[in-house]
Amino acid sequence: MNKRQKPSKSRRGAGITLAVCFVAAAVMVGTYTLRNYQEAKQQEQALAEENADTKEKESQEEAGSSLVINTEEDPADGAAAGEDQGSAAQGAAGEAAEGQTGGAGTSQGTASGASASSQTAGSAGNVSFNGESILLWPVDGNVIMNYSMDKTVYFSTLDQYKYNPALIISGAEGDQVISSTTGIVKSIDENAQTGTTVNIDIGNGYELFYGQLKDVTVSTGDYVEAKTVIGYVAQPTKYYSVEGCNVYFEMRKDGQPVNPMDYMAD
Repeated sequence: MNKRQKPSKSRRGAGITLAVCFVAAAVMVGTYTLRNYQEAKQQEQALAEENADTKEKESQEEAGSSLVINTEEDPADGAAAGEDQGSAAQGAAGEAAEGQTGGAGTSQGTASGASASSQTAGSAGNVSFNGESILLWPVDGNVIMNYSMDKTVYFSTLDQYKYNPALIISGAEGDQVISSTTGIVKSIDENAQTGTTVNIDIGNGYELFYGQLKDVTVSTGDYVEAKTVIGYVAQPTKYYSVEGCNVYFEMRKDGQPVNPMDYMAD
């Protein structure tokens, strides 16, 4: 006869015990796991808080450092700005002083220039030869050849007839040659025909040329009075070797030769 057999009490108790043990183990494992989780969470939170504190401290230190740096830089900047302002002020003062000095120098230079111009103008004002003025003889001697521009005259050395734009006045070598009137030395030139020749502007378009000179005592730009020694009679050039020592004395009006005898004193 098939009848279900009821499990024994001992087998039932073992199953219950096993179940209780399983549950207990599960609880223990769960408790251990939860505890580990909580500890890990706490450690993580503590680490996060520590990192946050560290970052905050670093930020505060950086902020403090920046504040200190800015505080230290401000006086330097102020000093630099003060120095720049001081330099600018000194520069402006220097420029002003220089401008005043330069202005004074310019004024003095202008005054000096004006004074020099006045002296030149005064000197030039005395150079005023005209048709009624008188010329002195430049050297004590005789006329060897007269001025002649309307007809030719004979030149002994050249053995030919030519126009003569000057007076050829005899003189001994070394004789003084004087300025015939007041004037300003315009140029001193070397000429093959007339030798060392001094050109003097005597005003109003009139000029005098003194040739066959040596040891000239004046310079270009000099103001000379009448009777001023301007040089000495030299040996004649090859163009006047036959005529002998002489002074070549030419006069021009506006660049054209005129007869000096028309103005010479008797």
